Amino acid sequence: MSVPFGVDLGNYSTVISCAKNRGIDIVVNEVSNRSTPSLVGFGPKNRYLGESAKNQQTSNIKNTVDNLKRIVGLPADHPDFEIEKQYFTIPLVKNEDGGISGKVRYLNKPHEFTATQLFALYLDKIKDTAVKETKGNISDICLSVPGWYTEKQRRAAADACRIAGLNPVRIVNEVTAAAVGYGVFKAADLPEDDYKKVAFVDVGHSSYQVSIAAVKRGELKILGAAYDKHFGGRNFDFAIAEHFAKEFKSKYKIDVHENPKAYYRVLTAAEKLKKVLSANTQAPFNIESVMNDVDVSSSLTREELEELVKPLLAKINVPIDTALKEAGLKAEDLDSIEVIGGSSRIPAVKNRIAEIFDKPLSFTLNQDEAIAKGNAYICACHSPTVRVRPFKFEDYNQYTVSYFWDKEEEDEDHLEVFPRGGLFPSTKIITLFRKGPSFEIEAKYTKPEELPKGTETLIGKWKISGVVPNQGESSIATKIKLRNDPSGFYTIESAYTVEEQLVKELIEPKEGEEVDEDAEPQYREVKKLVKKNDLTIESEGAALPDAKLQKYIEQEASMVMEDKLVFDTEEKKNQLEEYIYELRGKLDDQYKDFASEQEKEKLSQMLMKAEDWLYDEGEDSTKAKYIAKYEELASLGNIIRGRYLAKEQEKKEQYRQKQEAAQSAAMAEKMAAQREASKKEGKDSEGDVEMD
Repeated sequence: MSVPFGVDLGNYSTVISCAKNRGIDIVVNEVSNRSTPSLVGFGPKNRYLGESAKNQQTSNIKNTVDNLKRIVGLPADHPDFEIEKQYFTIPLVKNEDGGISGKVRYLNKPHEFTATQLFALYLDKIKDTAVKETKGNISDICLSVPGWYTEKQRRAAADACRIAGLNPVRIVNEVTAAAVGYGVFKAADLPEDDYKKVAFVDVGHSSYQVSIAAVKRGELKILGAAYDKHFGGRNFDFAIAEHFAKEFKSKYKIDVHENPKAYYRVLTAAEKLKKVLSANTQAPFNIESVMNDVDVSSSLTREELEELVKPLLAKINVPIDTALKEAGLKAEDLDSIEVIGGSSRIPAVKNRIAEIFDKPLSFTLNQDEAIAKGNAYICACHSPTVRVRPFKFEDYNQYTVSYFWDKEEEDEDHLEVFPRGGLFPSTKIITLFRKGPSFEIEAKYTKPEELPKGTETLIGKWKISGVVPNQGESSIATKIKLRNDPSGFYTIESAYTVEEQLVKELIEPKEGEEVDEDAEPQYREVKKLVKKNDLTIESEGAALPDAKLQKYIEQEASMVMEDKLVFDTEEKKNQLEEYIYELRGKLDDQYKDFASEQEKEKLSQMLMKAEDWLYDEGEDSTKAKYIAKYEELASLGNIIRGRYLAKEQEKKEQYRQKQEAAQSAAMAEKMAAQREASKKEGKDSEGDVEMD
């Protein structure tokens, strides 16, 4: 049975949630943290994922990748690529598919991994964390993505899930997932008939999103949504880091931009300072030996920070205004403003949002975990084994999509099918008259002003074949079912030809007309369009081709086995080292009476040789050699240990026998005492005679 699995893969950290019969649980990682760093690192022997990547980040800065979701599905010629490059410490290059790949050194060789692969291997780590914590099978996932993701980015996220061995039952917008969680877990506070209008504001590490929703018990609709994908906590961190980089250049004559490790340490300290200033009005800024053995120190006030980020704060209103406009509402029409996201803790951000809405903000949702919990619930809705409270929700379509075809008998060669502001999932059926045997349809974004600059307009192509007109006719009516599915993917669900046929239709009596129950039913012949043949659909879209997907799946499986081998080898090495010290200590203590002098001398020499080998040529050996060394020592050590255990067992048996003998003696003594007491009671009864 698969445990429903929800993942909020944040740009800075990731939260995992699982649905069980008793509710929704947050999954803690191997160090018991409720969130895991969204980091991937590569080393000479294995990969570092999550917490281990964070621990290695400073020393392995040129082989550590963060900001994973910012480049997945992003074309290398996209304007955002130049913006995103400044946040990466590894080289980013254009790959053969026109996407982005990261160049790293792995297993002491240069490697290139596509953004989708990097995303996937992190998801594989997250899946492994959930499996170990829940002790269950994890196969289905609901993954949330930013609301501005295009078809290509959403497909890349779904492909990453498949590479990681997961079935993406749904790709959902992040703020929508939080809104679903609100609708499900706050159901007692929601009206049953009328809708409650709620603004959901998410200020995360790298982006800022706003959705306006209509919520009532058991139902949710997203009425409007907007975003600023270049506003978030990392922008604050970089503003602080740049401020101190300039100060240190003039004050200490060092330029931290020249040293990636030094700049990363400044950036890390800037992030900590930002958090301190959320609770305090002033904070120190100190880094020891940041560069060239120079210690730096300074401080920053909250007012100075707000001055540094003034351009950012000035544009907070834009997504709010846009979302309200799309929803056809004003701020005063809203019943609540729910705020989530780690960066919403910054006082200047909170105050500005409250000022724009002119209403008090609500923090009833967990700012870090709301999205993950909503995802787990959505995944549970798709599970046949977990019972959940029914909840219907529809998401907001950000971009207008039209379908195009070669004009034959139609007046138009395209149709706007899914407009911006429409709700999905949604299905539309169009009718085309085709001459056969095949034709093509394309889906495109048709309003560039709605799209992020540089977005490719083509979404997908479909070749539909098997069209055969009726004899004597030049064309045949073809029905095509177009779908914007629950994951936001644009597809052609089915296609078939129809023909006009005479069919018998029951004549229903008119209202108020008397019906003779014994009379025969009356039918009339009418012409109706009836399905004739299903057509073959071949698709060509943004998803990875099957061959390439399989190649990446095999590569990921190979890297997982490599990691496992390194882990097992290290475990066997530690086991050998522990055995050497443990056996040496016991040989002079517990085992001293159970080994002859010759055995002690021989084993001591063996232990010394094994120790010398372990810290010399055995420092970086193979799993098999560690096992062989262990077994060599254990061949004699276990004989001595066996004698010790036999003697201990003999002692235990003797102690048991003594205990049993003592218990038997005590029982006999007790029974004798009872007999004496009984005799005494009998004599007392005989002497007790009444006198007349």
